[in-house]
Amino acid sequence: MPTPPPADVIEPHLHAGEIQTRDEFDRQLAAGRLSGLTVQGLRLDLAPVPDLTGVDVAGTLFVGCRFASRDVGADLVRRGANVVPPFSGLPYPTQPTHLYTPEELAEGFAEGGFTGMYDTRVYDHYRAHGGALPDVKEALGQRLHDHGVDNALADATRAWLVGHGPQSVVGIMGGHAVRRGSPAYRMAAVLGWELARADRLVVTGGGPGVMEAANLGAYLSDRPATDVTAAIDLLATAPDFTDHHLYTATALTVRQRYASVPRQRGDDLGWARAGGLAIPTWLYGHEPANLFAGRIAKYFSNAIREDTILRLARGGIVFAPGRAGTVQEVFQAATKTYYGTDGASGAYIFLDRAYWTVELPVEALLRPLLAASPFGDLSATIHLTDDVREAVRLLTA
Repeated sequence: MPTPPPADVIEPHLHAGEIQTRDEFDRQLAAGRLSGLTVQGLRLDLAPVPDLTGVDVAGTLFVGCRFASRDVGADLVRRGANVVPPFSGLPYPTQPTHLYTPEELAEGFAEGGFTGMYDTRVYDHYRAHGGALPDVKEALGQRLHDHGVDNALADATRAWLVGHGPQSVVGIMGGHAVRRGSPAYRMAAVLGWELARADRLVVTGGGPGVMEAANLGAYLSDRPATDVTAAIDLLATAPDFTDHHLYTATALTVRQRYASVPRQRGDDLGWARAGGLAIPTWLYGHEPANLFAGRIAKYFSNAIREDTILRLARGGIVFAPGRAGTVQEVFQAATKTYYGTDGASGAYIFLDRAYWTVELPVEALLRPLLAASPFGDLSATIHLTDDVREAVRLLTA
């Protein structure tokens, strides 16, 4: 029978030898300590350009860094450093140092519309270079990018987890095709709004439909319920995500009209309380970006992305109605719970009792499965409800 991996295998690690900011790099350089460190994604070609000629760089790894000239990189290699430069011709960073913001994904929309925004330019490049089966150069670039996102995600969530604990992170799954303004969309938005107000970090898959609605609710958590309704009413004028330009333009209008107060205060964790976290993938880049999350961990690898969402959501998962993708997530999450892969799991909340017991009777299979877990009967973690506030109560008790 499989057993869970040791805790040190699955928990995020704090790597003291990694330098990801220019301030930290300058401090290490002033102290003369670069040997054996890893320097990630820094612009060392910008003023003040550092003088590295007399510094011990034996065993130092520079990955995704830019230097004032190629000669600088070559000299570092001659003196014992390892240099993995940024790949030329890629529209994305090979070693991102932070998670994406909605503004970064939407960059270029004002000038070039949907086809001109950063998110679309990366997706077009992804498709042109093999999509899910890229050529060698592209594959290496994507893997380095996704590793950078892994690091940035660990950095971004560390302070939240220290202050609130892993049981404060709640995942919300559901159909991507749910239209803006529909009852299911409104329910998911209220859910995200209530959870963020209860100091829970809302995590979604970063797509449209239920996922966008949940992040929207969290984005508006500092505002009254009437503003949530008004924002949804405005979004409902562009209900279909296949109308990419109008769908995105309307989202940006709502963001501008209902700018988040916590983010404006400069709170380091303001993003968590003003939209939460989204973890999408360019595999589904044909869907417009969800622009209501506070931070966006966008991957090329869908497999990494799905596992990451479920690993983080230790405070429970809400499954709104959805089809094959949502059902896959139900049983992928159940596998982790059954074997205790990531430790204790929170509640499984299935919104819409009739949907999950009659239309897609997932509960009938899931309950006896979790009852047979090697860690005891876990079937009590399963809850079915039609009431968002009951779902919130179960997740915040």
